[in-house]
Amino acid sequence: MSSDNRLSRMLHVLIHMDQREHPLTSDEIARMLNTNPVVVRRTMAGLRDNGYVTSEKGHGGGWKLARPLDQLTLLDVYVALGNPPVFALGLADDDPRCLVEQAVNDGLNEALGKARQLLLDRFGKVTLADLAADFRKRFEAHRKRPAKRVS
Repeated sequence: MSSDNRLSRMLHVLIHMDQREHPLTSDEIARMLNTNPVVVRRTMAGLRDNGYVTSEKGHGGGWKLARPLDQLTLLDVYVALGNPPVFALGLADDDPRCLVEQAVNDGLNEALGKARQLLLDRFGKVTLADLAADFRKRFEAHRKRPAKRVS
């Protein structure tokens, strides 16, 4: 099963949007993410529908943040993307009448449900401003490193 990386990709895009003075076009975002502009527009639509970004058509148009990063949490973006699955684990459904399968599925359902709730609670506490601050700290540390000499 392949992983769903839309959340990390959109967080990446939103932080880049905050660093820009002009709107980002779907083409620019698509190049950034190595994907198709149609995929970008489809994905960004959920963020627009939730009031996190705006879009303008035409020359000089594109996608812009509709609110500051400190007013956006990981949970906000996650929900705007349609609540993608957070775990790739699935339940068996070979024989629903099997009492062992029922016990295993109930145990997994309970554990996965609690783990999902803990994760979503944490998502609600982390703002995009927190991620942007971490980026700036890493960027400054990177800039201060001496360049490696190649002999």
